[in-house]
Amino acid sequence: MMHEHIVKNVLEGSIANEMDIVSGDAVLMINNHEIEDIFDYQYLINDEYIELLVRKENGDEWLLEIEKDYDEDLGIEFENSLMDNYKSCHNKCIFCFIDQNPKGMRDTIYFKDDDSRLSFLQGNYITLTNMKDKDVERIINYHLAPINISVHSTNPELRCKMLNNRFAGNIMDNIKKFYDANIPMNGQIVLCKGINDGKELKRTISDLLTFAPVMESLSVVPVGLSDYRDGLFELEPFSSEDAKEVIGIIEDFQKKSFAEYGNHFVHASDEWYINAGMDFPEADRYDGYIQLENGVGMMRLLFEEFTEELDSLEGDDRIYEASVITGVLAYDSIKKLADTLNGKFPNVKINVYRIINDFFGHKITVTGLLTGGDIINQLKGKKLGSRLLIPNNVLKADEDVFLDDVTLKELEQALQVEVYIVKSNGADFVHGIIGGKCNE
Repeated sequence: MMHEHIVKNVLEGSIANEMDIVSGDAVLMINNHEIEDIFDYQYLINDEYIELLVRKENGDEWLLEIEKDYDEDLGIEFENSLMDNYKSCHNKCIFCFIDQNPKGMRDTIYFKDDDSRLSFLQGNYITLTNMKDKDVERIINYHLAPINISVHSTNPELRCKMLNNRFAGNIMDNIKKFYDANIPMNGQIVLCKGINDGKELKRTISDLLTFAPVMESLSVVPVGLSDYRDGLFELEPFSSEDAKEVIGIIEDFQKKSFAEYGNHFVHASDEWYINAGMDFPEADRYDGYIQLENGVGMMRLLFEEFTEELDSLEGDDRIYEASVITGVLAYDSIKKLADTLNGKFPNVKINVYRIINDFFGHKITVTGLLTGGDIINQLKGKKLGSRLLIPNNVLKADEDVFLDDVTLKELEQALQVEVYIVKSNGADFVHGIIGGKCNE
């Protein structure tokens, strides 16, 4: 059956507008090729002459001949940005956080995606187990990049066990194909104590380092463990000594990589350093913060940006009070920043509140998994001042909604305070605290 891609909107003055394509029309084919998704579409329209087959709402089919600049867009926006349905995950990973969610949350929370296309569109990490040979070939032919890969282990038997998928052991074959085609990659390891750590971690990093510099980076993050693990694979948290051992392994490989390739390749997420009670690496060690979305270097970058902005300001005696929320993990770091700011603005009172994660369980300590309900329950009756600062990563990307479906407006009403979403960087954090800048 032919794919039909419904037009949502046509940009004013665009080629599609000039060709009388309108909302509700269906794009069927380009140059006699069917269009599976957005990547086919973008690849096929990159030409100076194309033939576009469109079905109008009355059923008529128009074959439009279009001459244009090679990389000129047609100006069509589709109802679905992917132009296809998302592919769900077929693995049953022993560390999957989605399996650890409590019941009663919105349906989208429970959807497991493992769609290679979202790696390019949204930066998602994928296991490659959901890909057919034609999917790999298409990535290579279209030179889609970078591809972000959830590796976890390069030991075939161990990877099959960790993902509960008997086809998961061929990871190195696909990585080798991307390497040979010079497709930039990033890797991720979710580390589970007694499973893929120790000598297995060394093996995985060593194996992947052979694909540098085409594989540009590799992050190592600890498994997240909620209170909702009944019936799931038994896992235990890492101790401070474990964290030091993991950091030691990673930093040994960083030295090796830097000597050979001029970058550090493998990076420990911030949690390891906090758990180990060690200072974060200097900024240069993060290679441009390429693994920021995996929590690698977030605190170092925040420190750098915060300090740079604070140094650029003239201190004064303004009187102001604000509050900041943070997860347990980042509390000491955020408190240190607040104390530093007080050196320049001594009359600014900053209340830093550590929010304990009652929703998922106390072993979950990252700020990004805090819920509106926990924030409200733990801040009621507390001194909040003129505004409450909340980092943007606790909200859905496209909505002012927390993971537990509490809305930002409901939180503001419950606490009777203006909420300031720290959207960008350390500079925004500085101004949020001292009463500058307003959210747009």
